[in-house]
Amino acid sequence: MRRKLLAGTAAASAAVASIQSFWSVRRLQQTRTPAPSVHEPIPVDDTPQRVALVLNPTKLQAAATRALVEQACSDAGWRPPLILETTLEDPGTGQAEQALAAGADLVIAAGGDGTVRAVARALAHQPAALGLLPLGTGNLLVRNLGLPYNDVAGCLRFALHGFERRIDMARIMLRNEHTMTASEYPFLVMGGIGFDASVMAATKDDLKEKYGWLAYSEAGVRHLPGRRRRVAISLDGQPPQTRKVRSLLVANCGKLPAGVDFVPDARIDDGYLDVVVLSPRSLLGWTFMAAKILLRHRGGTPVISYYRVREVTVWSGEPIATQLDGDASGTITSLTARADPGALVVRVPPPVPGPPGSAPALSFPSWRGRLRLAGQGSSDRS
Repeated sequence: MRRKLLAGTAAASAAVASIQSFWSVRRLQQTRTPAPSVHEPIPVDDTPQRVALVLNPTKLQAAATRALVEQACSDAGWRPPLILETTLEDPGTGQAEQALAAGADLVIAAGGDGTVRAVARALAHQPAALGLLPLGTGNLLVRNLGLPYNDVAGCLRFALHGFERRIDMARIMLRNEHTMTASEYPFLVMGGIGFDASVMAATKDDLKEKYGWLAYSEAGVRHLPGRRRRVAISLDGQPPQTRKVRSLLVANCGKLPAGVDFVPDARIDDGYLDVVVLSPRSLLGWTFMAAKILLRHRGGTPVISYYRVREVTVWSGEPIATQLDGDASGTITSLTARADPGALVVRVPPPVPGPPGSAPALSFPSWRGRLRLAGQGSSDRS
């Protein structure tokens, strides 16, 4: 039995790897595009700015990034940037609050997704803009905004002299009735429970440092065999319905590393969240699901379902692992996630124009309805 399981895991992993390799090669010929926008970005004016840099000093490029920001502010004729380093006790929220108190017009988060999330927590519904310098392995928000995630200097140019775009955040309440704890956190890309959260928690730090986001594949193969969990899900206050799932994700935007559009229709500024329910029963189910995602197949499949909501509540009969923007966030027995529309102003590249004769690139029709969990009925978004 053990040999069959190992053989099945290897076969499924090989199939998924083959599909992803094909997709990665295909993506090399495509232009990086940001997540679709509902609200038009506006150019940053050329007046002097008060810049603050919230820097994770443990990142390899930290010292070079600090010097780069100081030189860029000097070249622009602005005051020297306020440099604030994160700590284990405070990964960026307190530093961003200090920057706001000092009158910063722009607060740049230089680090991984955890640093970005901590800084964004302080900047929510504040006038200061958020700039992004990717020093982590995933850099998920950077990818979704169309920033050059492998070019810190390029990201800095857009942070100082690019466009401003207002985007949504998500807020999630995590509860564990066994430990009698409840905490609320923001997230910017995705939160999830189940398989994906177990993978995030099991990924080895030394592999992340050496191989970047590819390190998650090793943990993914180890956790691929497993059982589904029974959860109850309520969308926008509707009566809860029970599902058996391997993973459930709540997405504010949908792009993952390697150019994978995990939730192709997600928009980062539409005031909605996209709930993705993954329920493969076997390794073959995982393969079908990976093929659908990586090849953008529009047909339906019983192993993956999408729903668009403003709020979702999930209950689990037993503690289940969670993750927020790729960082493990403990175990819970229930959660509630809701959209926080227009919470952040971020600095981004210029909008990408559409082809001649096409509709404007920054305006999209409301075509996808909100679905009940049973998958029946819809009501268009306004």
